[in-house]
Amino acid sequence: MSPTTDGLVVVDKPAGLTSHDVVARVRRLAGTRKVGHAGTLDPMATGVLVVGVNRATRLLGHLTLTEKAYDATVRLGATTVTDDAEGEVVATADAGGVTAEAVAAVVAGLTGDIQQVPSAVSAIKVDGQRSYKRVRAGEDVELAARPVTVRRFDVGDLRPAADGALDVDVHVVCSSGTYVRALARDLGAGLGVGGHLAMLRRTRVGPYGLDVAHTLEELADELVVLPIADAARAAFAARDVDAAAATVVSHGGPLPATGVPGPVAVFGPDGGFLALVEDRGETTRAVAVFV
Repeated sequence: MSPTTDGLVVVDKPAGLTSHDVVARVRRLAGTRKVGHAGTLDPMATGVLVVGVNRATRLLGHLTLTEKAYDATVRLGATTVTDDAEGEVVATADAGGVTAEAVAAVVAGLTGDIQQVPSAVSAIKVDGQRSYKRVRAGEDVELAARPVTVRRFDVGDLRPAADGALDVDVHVVCSSGTYVRALARDLGAGLGVGGHLAMLRRTRVGPYGLDVAHTLEELADELVVLPIADAARAAFAARDVDAAAATVVSHGGPLPATGVPGPVAVFGPDGGFLALVEDRGETTRAVAVFV
């Protein structure tokens, strides 16, 4: 691959690696330092991690804001300090009597537009320092609730686990900023038995799903890069313009308003990706220019 290639690499991240580990692998494969990722996955999590190469790194901040989908397993009956399986168990309870009807009732209250308290062991900054660093230093951190949207919270199988625990398979579609391990924690708390996230697999980030993702082993054989123009057209509403308007946009100038909420990808007559723009009144404002 030429180091001048711009685009997205959609990785199926394995368990045990950080998102930064994946970025480091792609840097070596792509032959460039200009690589970043959209939406961090914890080491225990697997699935879709969108990685940008060269100019496409400037798309990542906008992709981070898109909807995400997950398959997960919640273990009821055990509370951990991190709200997931990587943390120390701090409380246990017998979840053997929990019914599917009870789970569905609590899940209903965790669906839609909700106020969610993020996990204390998270990357959110508190007085300039990451919350997880404060927790690991022994501090008792309480984060403020924030609005998130859980569009789907579907319950699948319920399976008995060891020591009176109960595993619940779920599928979640949610807005950016939603913590699935906080949903697991709150589901367990609502049922009175505690709970944590036992497994997490991200199946989609915006328009990019597992169907277009590749393992690191596959990428080592062939680095599959989605060209930046194709990536932008898949992720955002598109507007095709003529040569005169393309010149204006390429210099950061305005166009007539698109009437579309959120960023719109603008393409020239040759199909080249020019810019992301947003409406500001009767005209657009350039969010980022790519030529």
